[in-house]
Amino acid sequence: MDLLIVAVFIFGYVLIAFEHPLKIDKAATALLTGVVCWLVLTFGMGSMPAVGEFVGITADGMRTYVESSLFEHLGKISEILFFLLGAMTIVELVDMHDGFRVITSRINTTSPVRLLWIISWVAFFLSACLDNMTTAIIMSALLRRIVKKKENLWFLGGFVIIAANAGGAWSPIGDVTTIMLWIGGQVTTLNIMKETFLASVVSLAVPLLVATYFGGADVKLEKQEDPGKESRTGTTFFEQNLMFVLGCLSLLFVPIFKTVTHLPPYMGVLLSLGVLWYVTELLHRDKEQDMRRKFSVAAMLQRIDTPSILFFLGILLAVGALETSGHLRHLAQILDATFGNIFTINTLIGLLSAVVDNVPLVAACMGMYDMTHFPPDHEFWELLAYCAGTGGSILIIGSAAGVASMGILKIDFLWYLKRISAYALIGYLAGIGAYYLENNVFGVSVH
Repeated sequence: MDLLIVAVFIFGYVLIAFEHPLKIDKAATALLTGVVCWLVLTFGMGSMPAVGEFVGITADGMRTYVESSLFEHLGKISEILFFLLGAMTIVELVDMHDGFRVITSRINTTSPVRLLWIISWVAFFLSACLDNMTTAIIMSALLRRIVKKKENLWFLGGFVIIAANAGGAWSPIGDVTTIMLWIGGQVTTLNIMKETFLASVVSLAVPLLVATYFGGADVKLEKQEDPGKESRTGTTFFEQNLMFVLGCLSLLFVPIFKTVTHLPPYMGVLLSLGVLWYVTELLHRDKEQDMRRKFSVAAMLQRIDTPSILFFLGILLAVGALETSGHLRHLAQILDATFGNIFTINTLIGLLSAVVDNVPLVAACMGMYDMTHFPPDHEFWELLAYCAGTGGSILIIGSAAGVASMGILKIDFLWYLKRISAYALIGYLAGIGAYYLENNVFGVSVH
């Protein structure tokens, strides 16, 4: 029974990795894996010495301990899920009002190199304000409208993935893994931005410099629409600008809300969503019922990626079961004994995140290393945020941004491996080098 829970977790992971060949949604597999792991833990706890050894209690008290642990983990998971639900709804509100057209309509250049740099840096900073998956979706939709040739479209799409993941790594709201560390208290808002910004910039700048001299493409653009015209969704130019500004300010308000009130971030994002809800109701109150329904929050809840939220729920439940059983603590001891160096450990975690989802990897690390071992804002957590966020760019299936772009632009897995993976790997390693130099050579580490 001691290893059965590990076997269930690994088997579930394999099914998730082969989601497309099996044609089974990974959210379904994640939910089953999470529940079955807790079932194994509950009914097999009497024969699991790792649990009793870990918490120092007898088998008779195990059921109560498991139930209380499940309740505790579910509370932490709910914070992340409600945050994502609120943030995704806000993004959908802005997108439905064609608010992001404020940015996309202004990107108009005939230079392939200039377009590559503009697209990449817009994605970088947009990802920091929103999140990497949303940014990848927005920029991929833009590219599909302005680039004709498939090879060029895929090339720019590949750099959008690199840029979105790099931009999400240094922002507390830019990537789901950074959100997890931020909500969990492992990192704080200003510190994670200050300490990982340079590494994130380098991880994008280096691939861009290499591509500028060795990977330029003859990109041809289509004529852009007049930004002053009515949008495809029927909103006016004023409504587009208003929703774009309010949407961005709403998401940027969340870290400030947490710092000032010390309440969980999901409270801030729900407050922002409530305000935007009122604004949209007032904005469309004089329109026809069908138009009002089209722009309502209820309609946005049908547009958000609900399976992704359920996927996070399932996989975080599974990781919580491994933490409760003591297996993650045991793995941490093995890593410390084998490598010992936080740079080596985090580099390997980042490389592994290119193959498997970075959400359970970060969740596992949060369970493996408590904050008495590595206190808040320790180098380990900062580097973990960077590595888990940017390492997924090495393969197109290694991040939410990559999977989103793959679906929209139909980028081929092997093509990405041949043309983009090397750029992503070079940037990933360069960013780690920049972080090391900043904190251990040119600066004095305070961690």
